[in-house]
Amino acid sequence: MKRALAMVALVAAPLPAAAQSIAIVHAKAWTMLADAPVENATILIADGRIVSVKTGGAVPAGVTVIDAAGQPVTPGLMNGATQIGLTEVSSAQDTRDTVATGRASGPSFDVSYALNGNSTLVELARADGVTRALSFPGASETAPFSGQASTVRLRPGVDILDHARAAMVAVIGGGAWDKAAGSRAGQWGLLRASLDEARLPATSPVGDDALLNRRDVAAVRQVLAGAMPLAIVTHRESDIRQAAKLAQEYRIKVVIIGGSEAWRAADALAAAHVAVVLDPEANMPATFDQIGTRQDNAAILTRAGVTVAFGLVGGALEQNYNAGLVLREGAGIAVANGLTYIQALRAVTVNPAAIWAGRPATIAPGGAADLVVWDGDPLEPSSGAAAVIIEGRQVPVTTRQSALQQRYAPLAVAP
Repeated sequence: MKRALAMVALVAAPLPAAAQSIAIVHAKAWTMLADAPVENATILIADGRIVSVKTGGAVPAGVTVIDAAGQPVTPGLMNGATQIGLTEVSSAQDTRDTVATGRASGPSFDVSYALNGNSTLVELARADGVTRALSFPGASETAPFSGQASTVRLRPGVDILDHARAAMVAVIGGGAWDKAAGSRAGQWGLLRASLDEARLPATSPVGDDALLNRRDVAAVRQVLAGAMPLAIVTHRESDIRQAAKLAQEYRIKVVIIGGSEAWRAADALAAAHVAVVLDPEANMPATFDQIGTRQDNAAILTRAGVTVAFGLVGGALEQNYNAGLVLREGAGIAVANGLTYIQALRAVTVNPAAIWAGRPATIAPGGAADLVVWDGDPLEPSSGAAAVIIEGRQVPVTTRQSALQQRYAPLAVAP
């Protein structure tokens, strides 16, 4: 990757990190506020916020200048469904913190306590332009709930938690609960019964036949109160339509994760305001629930008015180990299958931020300064992040892999 393109120059003594001021000049700024970029833009950043975005804007004295040299600048990418910070090596049990067992499992299981910012997968995703992600739990022993997901911010250091309890996650279909609930009719029944149980007054006693303990009741009430969405990991059309009905009947925010056959239920999803986080690379079924998989899924849903974000990209392995590179590649594949370029950019920036964080991810005055300067088209895998800014600070784009390359093959590394 051509990371040497964006040159960083200090026009005065650098300010302390806590008060870093940055000017990105000569940028092709994809602000996400319009369908076309702002050419030759100057983006000013101070105190972790974007101050201004102007064509040919002036640069104040005493700031760090990053010359984008006419290349694209986008908001930091957000992977809409990963397990970054929860998995390091999938075959090593002591590095997997995605699933709870026994009494720890269920709606109150909160993955935020296990997030590891020192994971080498975090720096790898950050070097590929990912500044935020949803990190969600895997299927647990307690049908149908997996637990509570968190949004993470891939800042350097061990603390990557952005917001805990960003979503309550449930899994329907796909063989996840064969032993616990059998038929998916039983899975839906358990989910509805759990919501009904959590609706009861707080003073109601918890009986021996209750599905939820007091901790779980408190967690599910956050969904009913609108404090967090219910994310349902599912793929089959019939289940997706059930999810849309659930959203309308219980008046809760529902998000589909997976949704291989979501295109078949685009009308129902749009009517119920249910967003979908999908894998744009998926083109073949992995289970019988995914028989209807097709690569123009995102384009069909977007045309129907469904908010679409990208996640789960590349399957269980790639979604963590190449959570940035494959995310960009998948967005490019979506463009090749009917999505417009700006729609694909939004699916990896503003849309996942709106779904999980409820905050804009645009390049606009007052917005959070999470930005990426690219050395080429961000949806082209051979391009790369020349500079990454998180919370208004420029962060390293080096990784363990690049350090090993520098040590053992220094001549292969561009000066």
